[in-house]
This record gives sequence, structure tokens and C-alpha cells, in this order.
Amino acid sequence: MINITRFALVGLLASLVATPVFAGQKAPAASINVVVVREANGKPVKNAEVVLHPVDPKGKQKQEGLELKTHEDGKAEISGIAYGKWRIQVIAPGFKTFGQDYEVGQPSMEITIKLQKPSEQYSIYK
Repeated sequence: MINITRFALVGLLASLVATPVFAGQKAPAASINVVVVREANGKPVKNAEVVLHPVDPKGKQKQEGLELKTHEDGKAEISGIAYGKWRIQVIAPGFKTFGQDYEVGQPSMEITIKLQKPSEQYSIYK
């Protein structure tokens, strides 16, 4: 009985160790190209901060995240992003902060974000 249990345990461990090797288990990864433009005229927004956070199945943002800056052409690129839901936030001086969740499920994605000017604040003291 001990020999059978020992062989079963050795077999189980061997299958657990071999599974990733034979399956070539590498999580799918994507490249994301974010293009940030002004909503009013479509011109690129340079030096906008693009923040990406993975989102869990309950819709909660995970702690770890990635930060990028847009180039002169309003583009920020990143590769090696795991498939799943990601929250993308864009912050740029003189514009409303943008935030939206995106489902990454293909090897390459291009996301265009149109930033709006902030609305005028209303006051009873004017």
C-alpha cells in the first residue's frame, strides 16, 4: 500500500511539473498603442500621463500598475500586457481626466482617447 501511494504521489508531482513544460504554458500577451488627442480638433496631446491598472473579475482595480507618457505624436506604446480587463486613465494639464475599462483579448490593440477641456465651474458669486 505504501508503494502504491508513493508511486501515485511521484506520478502526481511529475505531471504537475511537466504540464507547463509540455503545454508551453505562456500567458498570452498583447501590445497596446494608446493615441491621445484633443476632442475639439483631433490634434495630439503630448506628455499626457497614461496609467494602466489590471482589474479583477469583481471590477476592483489592482494595486500594481504601469505609467506611460505620450510622445509628440500623442502616442504611447506598451507590449507584454496580459489578456484581461485593464483600466486606462489619462491625465493631462488643461484637460478632464479620462478613465475607462478595456478588455484586452487580442495580440494588438489601438485605443484612441479624446480628451475634453474642463467645463466651466458655476458659482452663485459671479
